[in-house]
Amino acid sequence: MNLQQLRYVAEVAQRNLNVSEAARALHTSQSGVSRQISLLESELGVDVFIRQGKRLVAMTRPGEEVVAIARRMLRDMGALRQVGEEYAVGERGRLTIAMTHTQARYVLPRILPEFMRAHPEVKVALHQGNPTQCCEYVLSGEADLAIATEAIDEYDQLVSLPCYQWNRCLITPPGHPLLDETPLTLAAIAEWPLITYDFAFTGGSTVNRAFAAQSLSPNIMLSAIDADIIKTYVSLGLGVGIVAQMAFDPEQDRTLRALDCAHLFEPSTTRIGLHRNAWLRGYTYDFIEQFASALSREVVDQALGRG
Repeated sequence: MNLQQLRYVAEVAQRNLNVSEAARALHTSQSGVSRQISLLESELGVDVFIRQGKRLVAMTRPGEEVVAIARRMLRDMGALRQVGEEYAVGERGRLTIAMTHTQARYVLPRILPEFMRAHPEVKVALHQGNPTQCCEYVLSGEADLAIATEAIDEYDQLVSLPCYQWNRCLITPPGHPLLDETPLTLAAIAEWPLITYDFAFTGGSTVNRAFAAQSLSPNIMLSAIDADIIKTYVSLGLGVGIVAQMAFDPEQDRTLRALDCAHLFEPSTTRIGLHRNAWLRGYTYDFIEQFASALSREVVDQALGRG
């Protein structure tokens, strides 16, 4: 048994059992991946994967445990390398952040320039996706941390660090009848075609729950993961939109009008997600504290069980 075999098993599982894709990602041959997996199975005395002919179709019950252990061991090996890098190369390194569109577009630009000035030798990579994808990036080791509102606190392997709360606004074209609604109600909004976030993405479930609590069925004619797309279609007159308050800028969005919806929806909490077994570089702590000032190194270490 060796780390290469564990890496192959973990990569095949990550690639939905597609051996050819795993081989490309690992820069090796498909036959080499298959052979190493077979050698590992022989040594363990159990099949990791269920096969139909030469095709892998599922993981076995023991295979699921093998893959989980392999991922943990590979992550620990990565942590060992990071320990060495922390003291050998100092500030040089890479920080990979998985985040939703709202965070990438409207929050990070206020934070990242200062971080990069303070850490000029750290390369930053951004992975954008829905909350579930962001969590999976961290679990697979493809990202150091996830920033999202939904999903993070649903994963036992992740530590969820609350950062800040936010709410929503209703956007309309100028002169829309809803601008005269005082106070604005969900019933009034439900009478118009609605464009909002997909309910699998940031804040969507909160919006859904609010309407359901009043036995209302909003006429959702379009859903998207991107607030800019929502604003585009509202400006075309295709409906009214519900977006994160931070996504509306009166200067940039001059063709739209916004109404505060904080009285209609529960606030949502943006969180940072870290793998429970993560070993963090010093600059990662710095980024987290810049993103949320209450999350000092001591607070983060306590959340990770190291305080």
